[in-house]
Amino acid sequence: MLLRLAYLGVTNAFAVLRLLPMSDCGKDVEILALRHQITVLERQLGGDRPRFGPSDRAFLAALLHPLPRDALLRLRLLVHPDTVLRWHRDLVARHHASRSRPKRSGRPRTVHSIRVLVLRLTRENPTWGHRRVHGELLVLGIKVAASTVWEILKEAGIDPAPERSSSTWADFLRSQADALLACDFLETVTLTGARLYVFASSSTPTAGSGSSAPPRIRASWVTQAAKNLVMDLEDAGCRARYIIRDRDGKFPELFDTVLADAGNQVVLSGVRMPRMNSLMERWVQTCRRELLDRTLIWDQRHLLHALRQFEEFYNDHGPHQGITNARPLFALPKPIDNPDQMAHLDICRTDRLGGLLHEYKHAA
Repeated sequence: MLLRLAYLGVTNAFAVLRLLPMSDCGKDVEILALRHQITVLERQLGGDRPRFGPSDRAFLAALLHPLPRDALLRLRLLVHPDTVLRWHRDLVARHHASRSRPKRSGRPRTVHSIRVLVLRLTRENPTWGHRRVHGELLVLGIKVAASTVWEILKEAGIDPAPERSSSTWADFLRSQADALLACDFLETVTLTGARLYVFASSSTPTAGSGSSAPPRIRASWVTQAAKNLVMDLEDAGCRARYIIRDRDGKFPELFDTVLADAGNQVVLSGVRMPRMNSLMERWVQTCRRELLDRTLIWDQRHLLHALRQFEEFYNDHGPHQGITNARPLFALPKPIDNPDQMAHLDICRTDRLGGLLHEYKHAA
């Protein structure tokens, strides 16, 4: 458009120079000839309207705007005088809009090092969604919004995991966490086909698990697990009043008796209502997704070693959405507010279980 407008300005400037030596009579004759040509053009077009390009509109608006409205009405034009005035208003409005437009729209772009780190975490941990990655960044002291992580993954063509809405039972259990315990069983199969059972318990909404792995379930073993649980709670100074478990037939009556003698009332979850024991259901799901489904268990000793490593990772490093992405045993660090440090992130990775679990920390 600018090139076309410059071309029209130059050609009409030469036309003005050509009109200087002409007499008034010659100019009047040319004006009459042009008016007649416009009449012929309108007759040939019929009901159709001629089309003007943006450069044509800008040139005519700048040329005819100084004339008063009465003079415009007397001119022989292909458009109405109001149209010319509207073209001029649009031209002025566009000029002001271009001058008032901010040089950089929106908030500043995310630092490149953060984008690289987000994509690295996603690449090395395929099961992590955008909120899990966001929690890992907060553990590293990098304060960004979860929506920023979502946008980074979206621009990279990586589908973020859907957000999971919390249930009413989860909110209730979280508010009553100091007085609640939860326990559950899970099972896994070794390479030889042997089935091993794990007894896990949680003394806070997201942390703590005690586990063992017998080759088969016996009532005596489950009872001894209850006694061990009571002793561990006394050593830790935990004063829980209720313990939630499901209606699994693996729990003998003596299991409830041992806990009742220690002052813990057993609360059974409803039939087909796993959300009543959502804390342990969530832990079992996390243990399966991040550990058991991604490794081959050789025997009972290997399973115990893997569970201990996962328990340390789960409690010491893994961010938990239920407690605002903090770690159960450690609070979130202070966010990094130094722009130079944010622009030159040096993150090292520590592997657990041969690279199955990844812990990220700032390099020393």
